[in-house]
Amino acid sequence: MDIFPIVWQSLSITLFVISMMLVIEYLNVLSRGIWSADLQKNQWKQLLLGAALGIIPGCLGAYTAVSLYVHNILSSGALVAAMIATSGDEAFFMLSIMPETAIIITLALFVIGVLSGFVVNAVRKKQPDENAIKHFHIHSNETDSVYFDRKRIAAQLVNMSKIRMVLLLLLLVSLVLVILNFENLLHGLGGHDLEVGQPTHLHPTWIGITFSVVLGLSFFVVATVSEHFLREHIVNHIVKKHLLKIFLWTFSTLLVLHLLRQYIHLDDLITQNLVIVLFIAVLVGIIPESGPHLVFIILFVSGDIPLSILLASSIVQDGHGSLPLLAESPKGFLKIKLINVAVGLLVGGTALFLGM
Repeated sequence: MDIFPIVWQSLSITLFVISMMLVIEYLNVLSRGIWSADLQKNQWKQLLLGAALGIIPGCLGAYTAVSLYVHNILSSGALVAAMIATSGDEAFFMLSIMPETAIIITLALFVIGVLSGFVVNAVRKKQPDENAIKHFHIHSNETDSVYFDRKRIAAQLVNMSKIRMVLLLLLLVSLVLVILNFENLLHGLGGHDLEVGQPTHLHPTWIGITFSVVLGLSFFVVATVSEHFLREHIVNHIVKKHLLKIFLWTFSTLLVLHLLRQYIHLDDLITQNLVIVLFIAVLVGIIPESGPHLVFIILFVSGDIPLSILLASSIVQDGHGSLPLLAESPKGFLKIKLINVAVGLLVGGTALFLGM
């Protein structure tokens, strides 16, 4: 078995996702203070805020929603809206390799989250959480990490640190490779192994454009932010905590699917048992961790499962966004997950019945 194509696919996807995470991290710090605004006692504003926090790619939005819930600022319904809307780190993955479909799923999750949260608030009132006095700390509001002072930026580039130099060099080389090796890049992200001779849900033009734009934005971020941002947000957070995990999950998922297709007719097996696959996707979604859900994104991209199953998976799973809730209130975690499972089965089952 030639393993190089799988390694190439995994590296391409990992670079794409990490670059997307870098840009989102930058935007989160740039918009500091947004989440600290006082919430009026308005159910719909809470629901909309919860869902808005949820659709932020990665874990920060979900962490914020949990923190607000634990402090009795968000209702149970608003937390449900946030957890339904969030897809954790998988959101970066979907935005990277299928941006058009990812936007559609994100909008759908937002609406489903708000409606589900409204129903939850209607049938029960939020009781004070027994752990409400605890605090879950998210990123502090840095006041000097992002700036647009030309003189300051120029001084940083003239006296460039080794970390900044390495990151800029890697991003520049990656961008040049994207431009010079466009077709092979698309195969790396779309993948011969993903296609297996059948049409996929990938859009090559979108992939190339998105990758180029994200790499360009990443280059700008690395060139202009402070050393604190470079070390704490990029190196200590994104690189150390996410890079290896994303690569290993991507590589292992692609490798397992490749091996399965060599020995069994995986496509026929899935197609003939979509209802069972739906239940499996929902059950796997209960796991409060990013990674296991990646298999359903890969299966959708390869054309093996319909949108309904990916949507059900996205509704139930929240990456590791619910981990702080599990730590603060196991009972609350169980309740939220059970609600999400019910919504995932209802929406996914209905969509599957309608042929989506």
